[in-house]
Amino acid sequence: MSSMDPQILAKAQRWLESSIDESSKASIRTLIDENPTELIDSFYQDLEFGTGGLRGIMGVGTNRMNVYTVAMATQGLANYLNACFPGQEIRVAITHDSRINNTLFARTTAEILTANGIMVMYFRDMRPTPMLSFAVRHFACKSGVMITASHNPKEYNGYKAYWEDGAQVVAPHDANIIREVQKITSFDQVNWNKQEQLIHYIGEEFDQIYLDHIVKLSWAKEEIKSQKSMPIVFSPIHGASGKMVPAAFKAFGFDNIHLVTEQLEPDGNFPTVVYPNPEEPEALSLAIALGKEVKAELVTACDPDGDRYAAVVPNEKGEYELLNGNQTATLITYYLLSRMKEEGKLGSKKYLVNTIVTTELINAIASGFGVPCINVLTGFKNIAAIIREKEGKESFIAGGEESFGYLVGDFVRDKDGVSACAMVAEVVAYYKSKGKTIFQVLAEIYQQFGFYKESLISVTKKGKDGAEQIQQLMAQFRTHPPLEMNGFKVVKIVDVKNSTITYPETGKVMPLALDKSNVMQFYLEDGSKISARPSGTEPKIKYYFSVQAPLPSVGEYRKVEQQLNEKLAALKSYFS
Repeated sequence: MSSMDPQILAKAQRWLESSIDESSKASIRTLIDENPTELIDSFYQDLEFGTGGLRGIMGVGTNRMNVYTVAMATQGLANYLNACFPGQEIRVAITHDSRINNTLFARTTAEILTANGIMVMYFRDMRPTPMLSFAVRHFACKSGVMITASHNPKEYNGYKAYWEDGAQVVAPHDANIIREVQKITSFDQVNWNKQEQLIHYIGEEFDQIYLDHIVKLSWAKEEIKSQKSMPIVFSPIHGASGKMVPAAFKAFGFDNIHLVTEQLEPDGNFPTVVYPNPEEPEALSLAIALGKEVKAELVTACDPDGDRYAAVVPNEKGEYELLNGNQTATLITYYLLSRMKEEGKLGSKKYLVNTIVTTELINAIASGFGVPCINVLTGFKNIAAIIREKEGKESFIAGGEESFGYLVGDFVRDKDGVSACAMVAEVVAYYKSKGKTIFQVLAEIYQQFGFYKESLISVTKKGKDGAEQIQQLMAQFRTHPPLEMNGFKVVKIVDVKNSTITYPETGKVMPLALDKSNVMQFYLEDGSKISARPSGTEPKIKYYFSVQAPLPSVGEYRKVEQQLNEKLAALKSYFS
């Protein structure tokens, strides 16, 4: 232990000398004696709010999700709320998904808030993240807390903090809350004296209020009537959306819903999947098997907290094919704009929002319909910030990100897997009523606006050493950027952190009008785009690849797709 950083040992010792429970103290002693690497990872830093809030592996330590880090975060939130709204009644909405320790963490959050004189609107049962976002505004809350680690592995849990607009906390509030937390140097500074009378429970009656808003998103009531019996499969992947997504399908008018019973029961161990992430085909295997059995027109799933969704549809060979987040976003966006134009409701004060790593096809479609599309940093809180900025002046149509997140309408201020599943079902039903398959519609979109194809690789770098390696990689991209990739020149380099756009051939540097973030983007002469970005919620660096080509005819869809896949494979090989 002589080589151990004395600051890390000191942090561990402070926990041993505090009033934490004896079991936690025993775990710390074991780490000190037997597992110094794990001790370092557990104490080398404090959990911070990233793009997804507070999130980490469960365990003992300052860099772990446990009742004490949750308590400290909540005390910091309470202090900040009381400072921001002096003399006012402060309400905070709280719910959770199915993860291990979620009830413990949610109750701890509620009790500490009430100890600080704050009223809590507490969901009696687990509910999806979008319902928490909606509840914040519906109940006139100043904040909200969702206990979830979204799609992360079972070892993780998290704490999403929301502000009074129903969106995840953004600057300056996120940094200010952290500063309040950092002022708490002892657990004795956490007020544990709960006031049970300040907890008000939200029951099932709230479900219908939320569903009533979702139903208003529909543009195809008559077409759905003609296709109401088309088979739809859904899986909540052991999460919190098992009740609400089927209810949303039924509210839209669909009546032939098949649930994946093996994944219907909430279970934080996620026993039937490797990762509870609908982006992973493996997590959808049971749902697809059921889809084949019932000849489903659509197979859907959500992640454990119900904000991400996935859609699988039969292709021209009758095989079930997973649509990626860019494809579903493209379909919903095109469908909404087309329907609004047909109904004469595509006014001048409507807009879309897209993130900088999501397909630029969304921008092309928006331009084709004469609708502004605003590009923002990754993270739905940045989409919500635009909605807040334009509220009362312009009307938000929809927005999304490539990581299987989408939002239609503004009554929720986070990605909403519940309404997205219902909207995808409507899109399938609408075009089916017109005699078209989803892949025919995609081909028509690509023929009109260009065939865009995207892919992603994530490189995991765990622990303190991993975090340092990721930072070194990003630094190298800035100091020695590639000027050519696979025979194509790099014609533009965007450095979001340093707010610059550089054109290597001329050396010209332009300012970038976008909030700072640790992202690098490289544009190639053939229209390809590569983005490098450390994850805000996982120990990963992510590389996003986008390639494009014209689609001469609908019949050449698969031929051009294969060409684009080969180009993507070459780029991925270059970076790996």
